[in-house]
Amino acid sequence: MEPALKEVYKKKVVPDLKEKFAYTNVHRIPTLEKVVLNVGFGKAEDRKAAAEAVIEDLGKITGQRAVPTKSKTAISNFKLRIGDTIGARVTLRGARMWEFLDRFINVAAPTIRDFRGLSAKSFDGRGNYTCGISDHTIFPEIELDKVTRTIGFDMTIVTTAETDNEARELLTLLGIPFRKPGAAA
Repeated sequence: MEPALKEVYKKKVVPDLKEKFAYTNVHRIPTLEKVVLNVGFGKAEDRKAAAEAVIEDLGKITGQRAVPTKSKTAISNFKLRIGDTIGARVTLRGARMWEFLDRFINVAAPTIRDFRGLSAKSFDGRGNYTCGISDHTIFPEIELDKVTRTIGFDMTIVTTAETDNEARELLTLLGIPFRKPGAAA
């Protein structure tokens, strides 16, 4: 069975994009490639305990085990050695990507406190979008009574769009809740 958001993409988004940007080739219509979640954590005292908690929580949120990221350089002021675990990341593709985005748009984002929408300016010039999520407890998979630390992470949505306008239109049609122009931050 196909994810619900992917069906929305095929039935609603593709025809709208084709009409708006006048694509003659169906392969030029932008789509989602992957979603990358990246989290870093500091404090040398509890870095190992934090790594286990973060990897476990990211796994619950995404349904896929997170990969620890290791330090490439040593920084003595931060008590950081080469090879120390300093973060974790998850790359979602295919059905897991569509399911995660669907849950983020329809379940998690509306529960963010004082939420007025995501910034529409966080595009990189090549059609990719990145935003920061400051609290992972917005996801229903996280049990609030078992949370020892709140985790903030970056979410990058990689698209095949060639321009930011195409990517913005794609994500808007998919339902990403962008902040209205002129609204306060």
